[in-house]
Amino acid sequence: MATILAHIIVHPGSETRFEDVARALHAATHEREDGVLRYEYWRGAEPSSYYTLLSFSDYAAFLAHQTSPHHERAASDLGSVIASMRIEWVDPIAGASTLPPTAGPHGPSPFTDDRTRRYADAFPPTIANWWLAQRAEGDATR
Repeated sequence: MATILAHIIVHPGSETRFEDVARALHAATHEREDGVLRYEYWRGAEPSSYYTLLSFSDYAAFLAHQTSPHHERAASDLGSVIASMRIEWVDPIAGASTLPPTAGPHGPSPFTDDRTRRYADAFPPTIANWWLAQRAEGDATR
């Protein structure tokens, strides 16, 4: 599974445009993608700040989302309104979330087309070592 929290700042005055694109992308993602578990947008407390939670059944499903026609169409609109974005890989806490653990691909890259490989290079999954220790500790005490 692959779960990401995106921290987004849009250019002041671009909030309405960003929200319109987010709504369209949310709808298309949920209508057309099989591997999506969660795909949600929120406004942040600070002006022009937003968050997106993306959770997919696996890393390949995340890359399929990134390279989907509806995401590719939205990319230029998003690029024109987003001032900055920080991607953070997150890991659900067993027993406090219904999502499975975040995991990356194992072994050599299974992605054969150039566009998917570019996204895989741009968004490699970051699995923090302390998550693995916490998972092991939690499993041992259950």
